[in-house]
Amino acid sequence: MKGILGRKLGMTQVFTTDGVLIPVTVVEATPNIVLQKKTMENDGYEAIQLGFEDVKETRATKAEIGHAKKAETAPKRFVREIRGAEMMNFDLGSEVKVDIFNAGDIVDVTGVSKGKGYKSTIVRNNATMGPKTHGGSKNARHQGSLATIGRNNGYINKNTAMPGHEGTYTTTNQNLEVIKVDVEGNYLLIKGNVPGPRKGLVVVKTTVKPVKNVPAKELLSRAKED
Repeated sequence: MKGILGRKLGMTQVFTTDGVLIPVTVVEATPNIVLQKKTMENDGYEAIQLGFEDVKETRATKAEIGHAKKAETAPKRFVREIRGAEMMNFDLGSEVKVDIFNAGDIVDVTGVSKGKGYKSTIVRNNATMGPKTHGGSKNARHQGSLATIGRNNGYINKNTAMPGHEGTYTTTNQNLEVIKVDVEGNYLLIKGNVPGPRKGLVVVKTTVKPVKNVPAKELLSRAKED
């Protein structure tokens, strides 16, 4: 499994040479640094620890500074692990760039979904609304009684559908196709949408699904002719 850390910049669209419009998400992935290598002998599994985006030492702890110095780099804002033997060829302190992926690769993108604030049970849990006719219930958007089912002595069961904070879940969009890899610009164009707001951290990894790649799309160049 291959992987890299990046930031979601937003969405745009590209065209193939056949005139097909493809909506894409732009993920900026500046070179990640390998901060640590996990091995079967020492840790019981194989993985590499990637660091993304430098942070000032005044904003990092002594442990973070010392950990980064082992890889001869600055402390990082985001640190994540990518498991799998496929990434073990990278050495401590080496850079992981977007060129580990190719156009046509199928990836899974993990991020934190947008926060929606405090929402009612109608929005949050797709609950049925009460009657809104003349003379009907005055609580059309409330969840109704919670602890009156007879045998529980007023106890509210766990996982009862209730209002509360919506969003900010760690979620993964699977089976997304890499449309373009730009090594000079350090970005990926990924078909469709990925979780999170603009400038949100995302982790792009090889999909866990059986199909790992498809034929690359031939894109229409936007370069102006002289």
